[in-house]
Amino acid sequence: MGIKHFIMTNIKHEIQQLAKEFFAEIVDIRRHLHRNPELSFEEYNTSAFVKAVLDKIGIPYTSMANTGVVALLKGDLPSDKVIALRADMDALPITEVEGRPYGSQNKGVMHACGHDVHTSSLLGVAKILYALKSKFGGTVKLIFQPGEEKLPGGASLMIKEGVLTNPEPNAVIGQHVMPFIEVGKVGFRAGQYMASCDELFMTVRGRGGHGAQPHQNIDPIAITAQIISALQQVVSRFADPRIPTVLSWGKIVGNGATNIIPNEVYLEGTFRTFNEEWRAAAHDKIVKIATGIAESMGASCDIEVRKGYPYLVNEPQLTSAARKAAEEYLGAENVVGLDLWPAAEDFSYYSQVANACFYRLGTGNKAKGIQSAVHTPTFDIDEDALEIGMGLMAFIAITQLNQ
Repeated sequence: MGIKHFIMTNIKHEIQQLAKEFFAEIVDIRRHLHRNPELSFEEYNTSAFVKAVLDKIGIPYTSMANTGVVALLKGDLPSDKVIALRADMDALPITEVEGRPYGSQNKGVMHACGHDVHTSSLLGVAKILYALKSKFGGTVKLIFQPGEEKLPGGASLMIKEGVLTNPEPNAVIGQHVMPFIEVGKVGFRAGQYMASCDELFMTVRGRGGHGAQPHQNIDPIAITAQIISALQQVVSRFADPRIPTVLSWGKIVGNGATNIIPNEVYLEGTFRTFNEEWRAAAHDKIVKIATGIAESMGASCDIEVRKGYPYLVNEPQLTSAARKAAEEYLGAENVVGLDLWPAAEDFSYYSQVANACFYRLGTGNKAKGIQSAVHTPTFDIDEDALEIGMGLMAFIAITQLNQ
């Protein structure tokens, strides 16, 4: 066993011990955050809470993007390396199921995507790394980010305000809860991982009237049905089958009645893919198909493609190193591979401009009935994941700094 491996093995054991020591406190922090969720770009109390914890630890910080917090933790050993660790802080407009002792006290708002876990885990990382300052060199940049759930994405705003400068990180690392991975395990994927995400807003305008006399009307509902069917050709006929592509409509409003054809139909949807060139071409096809069909049937169509997050790519060497660290920390049997994931994440903005690694923290527990998907009122986690979340991220960070 080499000296470097011996040192890292000792550090691993120290981190594991500290994660156990801080576990109860981090659970309390997670439950406080869960009780007090705040929507995207409204995380004022959450931001103040994070600052208070950092003050207690003794780590300096600055504010960014209004409610964002960026802290710098320097190791005592000589090194110019910088590693950034990111957690998001916002919640979703979802009403949580009743009966949980730590359930949301902000009606209609819930941490249904696990950002309370990400924030509390990163605060645990801060405590661990502060206790081990003498064991590493370089700087750890702790990014507590607002607004992941809402365009334009807090990551894009923080990048514009300089979060990746002064000092510039060699790598940016993030983790995200995954209820479909059992607690005790984590998942990694090198290269492309998550999709780009664009929002679609469409209004089809015709001429309403009596449902018994459709020949006197220009039926926007029938025309919309044609448009919806035709737009699936973008996925099934125009998209290269090697590039996963999704086009879905989640909202359709046509305020007529059983015998009333409305004047217009309004729709909202999403378009997702993994290639920027195809993404731009698809936007043009969506607009041309929708407007062309509407005009050919005597109607009009206003459609807006609101460009959202880019696709997320995990830098291969960094991801391989992070996965190797996870295997050392948890055991190779507890590290799994991940498939392409058509959901989107604004961590993708970091991955487009810096070496980045975004991995999954297992939070599910089928035996305990904890297996609801994120973005649902019943989402929850096995809190044992917090000990793993803070310990593993701290170990990955020190492993990177001590390379």
